[in-house]
Amino acid sequence: MGFKSRLREFKNEMRPTVRELKFVIDRVISNPLSLVGAEFLLFFVGVALLAPLLAPPMPNEDPYNIPYSGSGPSWGHYIPPLPSPPNAVHPFGTLKGYDIYYGCIWGTRTAFRTSLLVIFGALVIGLFIGCVAGYCGGFIDVLMMRFADIFFAVPGLLLALVFIVAWPSVWSVNLDPLRFTVAFSRLDKLIVALVLVRWPYYARLIRGEILKVKNEDYVEAAKAIGCSGLRVMVRHIVPNSIYPILTMAFLDIGGIVLSFATLSFLGFGPPVMYADWATIISHSVNYILPVTSQDPFAYAYTFIIPSMFISGFILAWSLVGDALRGLLDPMIRRRWS
Repeated sequence: MGFKSRLREFKNEMRPTVRELKFVIDRVISNPLSLVGAEFLLFFVGVALLAPLLAPPMPNEDPYNIPYSGSGPSWGHYIPPLPSPPNAVHPFGTLKGYDIYYGCIWGTRTAFRTSLLVIFGALVIGLFIGCVAGYCGGFIDVLMMRFADIFFAVPGLLLALVFIVAWPSVWSVNLDPLRFTVAFSRLDKLIVALVLVRWPYYARLIRGEILKVKNEDYVEAAKAIGCSGLRVMVRHIVPNSIYPILTMAFLDIGGIVLSFATLSFLGFGPPVMYADWATIISHSVNYILPVTSQDPFAYAYTFIIPSMFISGFILAWSLVGDALRGLLDPMIRRRWS
């Protein structure tokens, strides 16, 4: 076979992929909101990657601890100074002696870390339980879905609070020869609580998709030629039913960040002045309507700036998730084609 014939064969094989790529690019370009969401998301990715350059951490210190710039002890019984407005040294001002700019920059990494870990954990648990329930059916399906209904019976934030309070800070196992101890920080407990709250939504969605796919002709053909149940599930059922759950995951990242911010604001999040947007806002509540100033908005920057970071982060993921839904949902694609 000559070079030209091999090149022609390669072009024929790549033609569907190129056509699909052109369709995706055309849809993204024609949707200005998706471009805005992508630009916002790239901005936050850039801030997270360049955090050590944008806000260099203190030597030999945890970079997620916002450096204290005031006089006196960093916390405790010391009465912190009033917030200082933005200036050349502190571009976003200070709050109780802590640099708001540093907290917002490194808070971007906290937002990515928490949201992606929660989504990944919820996806893994929900995908496993949903696949087993949908494929096996019968008693196993009923048992797993009734177990998931227990989580739906309680409001999500309330259930997360219960998990945070009940989850031990130190988990020890002493079974010879197995001995280990796992310590959970406040941030770890919050991530685990959100994972345990969110997985039933993914389990129910993937179960419904598998119930629609498992009786298709190509699945029956795979079973007829002797494919094992695991191979049928991994190679044929899951790849054809996973798109809705991926779209839901992108759209859900904003909700995860909002839930995380709510719990942090209530005091169940990271420790004092950890680099987290909601933690900064929770320490600015005393300055929303300050009694020490005639101007009610004198210290508005202490909560408006981190709030803008939260809003922009949620908006970015929501717009990108909506664009992804339009690309993956076959019903919407049919209207576009």
